[in-house]
Amino acid sequence: MDTKRTISGLLFDHLYRLRLNPFLDSKNMRPGDNLYDKIHRGVHECKVGVAVFSPHYCESYFCLHELALLMEKKKRVIPIFCDVKPSQLRVKDNGRCPGKELERFADALEEAKYTVGLTFDTLEGDWSQFLTTAAEAVVQNLIEVDGEETHKDLKYFMKNYY
Repeated sequence: MDTKRTISGLLFDHLYRLRLNPFLDSKNMRPGDNLYDKIHRGVHECKVGVAVFSPHYCESYFCLHELALLMEKKKRVIPIFCDVKPSQLRVKDNGRCPGKELERFADALEEAKYTVGLTFDTLEGDWSQFLTTAAEAVVQNLIEVDGEETHKDLKYFMKNYY
């Protein structure tokens, strides 16, 4: 939500340059696209999801919906805790979301909070080093999901040019 112009956008561009076909709604969607359809298709087609948690993440219905879909589809998820600690993340009832959805979101959030991820402090952190580390994590997870042979060119590139 509040990271599309910073860390999420930069990581998208980084992964795009690696030809990994990343999905970020603000980059992949066009006027007239159905948000639910695009998110569902993006989650269905992905092999590894990256959830960038920020202090305002839990205020976004669509962020929580996407996270819940990733978890329900048993996708491999790399959490990135950006300027927030996992213990600070909580689903809030604003009165506009059905109880079943809130429970679904809370379950997904709990699962993500107990998944090994990356942390980043936008004020103190080294952006370049972090983007490299995050890209390496995505590549390593893709290799684990698909097998080393499928991504041998990417592994070679990461090893020799990063």
